[in-house]
Amino acid sequence: MDSRTVNFLFAIGVLFGWRLILFWKKRSEPALVSTGPDRWQLSQLLLASFLTIFTELTVIRWIAVEVRIFAYIKNLALLVCFLGFGLGCSLARSRLRWLNAANALLGLLLIVRWPWNGGRIFEGLSQALGAASDVEIWGAGNSWNWGKFVLAAVIASVLLFLITCIFVPLGQIVSRQIEAAPSALYGYSWNLTGSLAGIFIFLGACRLMLPPTVWLSVVLAGFALLQPDRLTRYLMAGLIVPAALLLHDPATKDHFSVWSSYQQIEFTRFRMPDGEMVAANLLVNHVGYFYIVNLSPDFLARHPHAVAGAPEGDPFNLPFRFGKAAPSVLIMGAGAGNDAAAALRNGSRSVDAVEIDPEIKALGNEHPEHPYDSPKVVVYLTDARNFLRRTHNRYDLIIFGALDSHTQFSDYSNMRLDNFVYTLESFQEARDHLAPGGVLFLKFQVNRPWMGERLLALLTRTFGKSPVVFRTNLTAISPATCYVISSSDQVEEAMAADPRLAELVTRDRVSFASPSPVPVTTDDWPYLYQKERWIPRTYFSVGLLVILLGLLLYWQVPEARGRRPSLFFFAAGAGFLLLETQAISRLALYFGTTWSVNAIAIGALLATLLLANVTVELQSRPWRRPFVVIGLLLSILTAYLIPFSRIPGSTRYVGSLVALAFAIPVFFAGLLFAEEFRTVDSPSSALAANMLGAVCGGLLENLSLVVGMRALLLIALGLYLLAVSGLRTRLSGPSRRAALDLGGA
Repeated sequence: MDSRTVNFLFAIGVLFGWRLILFWKKRSEPALVSTGPDRWQLSQLLLASFLTIFTELTVIRWIAVEVRIFAYIKNLALLVCFLGFGLGCSLARSRLRWLNAANALLGLLLIVRWPWNGGRIFEGLSQALGAASDVEIWGAGNSWNWGKFVLAAVIASVLLFLITCIFVPLGQIVSRQIEAAPSALYGYSWNLTGSLAGIFIFLGACRLMLPPTVWLSVVLAGFALLQPDRLTRYLMAGLIVPAALLLHDPATKDHFSVWSSYQQIEFTRFRMPDGEMVAANLLVNHVGYFYIVNLSPDFLARHPHAVAGAPEGDPFNLPFRFGKAAPSVLIMGAGAGNDAAAALRNGSRSVDAVEIDPEIKALGNEHPEHPYDSPKVVVYLTDARNFLRRTHNRYDLIIFGALDSHTQFSDYSNMRLDNFVYTLESFQEARDHLAPGGVLFLKFQVNRPWMGERLLALLTRTFGKSPVVFRTNLTAISPATCYVISSSDQVEEAMAADPRLAELVTRDRVSFASPSPVPVTTDDWPYLYQKERWIPRTYFSVGLLVILLGLLLYWQVPEARGRRPSLFFFAAGAGFLLLETQAISRLALYFGTTWSVNAIAIGALLATLLLANVTVELQSRPWRRPFVVIGLLLSILTAYLIPFSRIPGSTRYVGSLVALAFAIPVFFAGLLFAEEFRTVDSPSSALAANMLGAVCGGLLENLSLVVGMRALLLIALGLYLLAVSGLRTRLSGPSRRAALDLGGA
């Protein structure tokens, strides 16, 4: 019996004891069903607000690693977090659902960490839900099986339901405290402050590479502090023990996992019988990523059969057979050093290695050839596209290495880390950084013919001619489809001068044929893994699950069913989520898809809303709504119309203009929300409608797969027009006269 199974069984035993104590306590006095205090407690609001965001980010990041479909489907976990919080706001005057939340959290852990073929079950779930020919989801095929799909949909619905339940009591406490605050807007301002703290503390934990055990411990400790009595606090805190047992991953010297700022990395060494390391395997979020492999002449001479196909056909040495001698090299997606080691073996005079994940770079210290120790190699820990925009160097050889991502850049947008790397504009920038006679060499694991055709079309449009395309033979280590191209005749001349190279390329040449051409990716439509400008069937299916879950849950809540939601707060919630998504994605394009950019962008958005709240509070008279509405609509339209890519100047300068262009509509949106929220009759109902609108906005974000990212601003504009119409409707009749007397529109 392995250690994970032992931990699982021990955790079950601890939970059984916990339930017995809870049963005894409930018989003597109700515990986790307390309605809680109705008096204003700033500490409770701050803690609940902090926990809401911290728990959101914890669940989103952890579930995306354990159940892969959550990593690839738009904002899936985030939407049900919003759904649960909004449901809690609707239940503000009901008993606190702490017992349900605790059961849901531990139930989620038990299901996802099931030790008996649990990995295969969730791999099958991702394959069944992700099987489609119009989108590439790693590990999912083309075949659609209705039986497997229905079973997978049921399991996914259970997971979504459990995530939803976790956030209900947090929504209850936040909405209660905002209603009990001296003013609704005052309480909402402190809610934003707690949320800001939650974001930065979680991102700090990720920066320190703390594992999910720490994240869940913080969540459960926070839950415990919000309980009404000492014994209940101890009971809730006691859940940290089974949670830690369930999350523990056994480790050895040659096999361990780490959580970087971006992803989970599993590292496994492979050794020769004499103990010498021959290779190491890196898995990212449980998916094969790449191998660290020793291709040095000395090692291959001593172990000629250790690596099949090396060095003749390996994708690391091959780029240097097409370029000049002693080249200057740029490696984008340098990983743990395979390409850098090859560059040194082939006599490169300088190597700039760009890698976004510092932990992957640190694992490069395990590389048997130690390329990152060479003075010729300079490592840049940044986003590849951002490096291209900032560097002034030109290179004889540019290599696109291990860039195909399994990871989202932000939990608040549908951007993968590599989205802006494989676009037309990115390849044009790379071309402009080639020295005369320079060569661009791109390696990619092409699983669908249309993906290969897209990369072919991108390079053809960039260079005005077709690249040489072939597949490498090093299947035991790193299979790849290779694209080689130059603005000059360097590639053709290299093949003419090296008959063995020409023979290899001819033998393994690849051609892509499609009945209809696929659209090329651009900075406005950067969806490399999607075949056409349409919403894939997989996204429709999972989106329908979220809608059905939301309707079912709200229908079961009399407080929500019997109250008509505010059109203003609903539409404003949907519009703001789209505005937020656009701001984060555009800033990523100019400042990089790094964790720090993500943190600063989200924090700046919340800080802007907080500034809007303070501005409204400090005003002796309400802002005139026509001014705020016109400012909001015009600023959104301006952000849509400005061609930022054509503005001359440095990347930092243009990026600052982008930040300003999006800060203005966010500020006006905050003003409009704050003015309405401070006079609302039921803050909890307004928050519930706003969260439900955010869920709708998250679903509407899928439209960017059809119309592009920039057009989301027009959809946000339409939603805010709808919100304004709801505002006019709400102010009709007697309440309108009162608003006019206060200086309203």
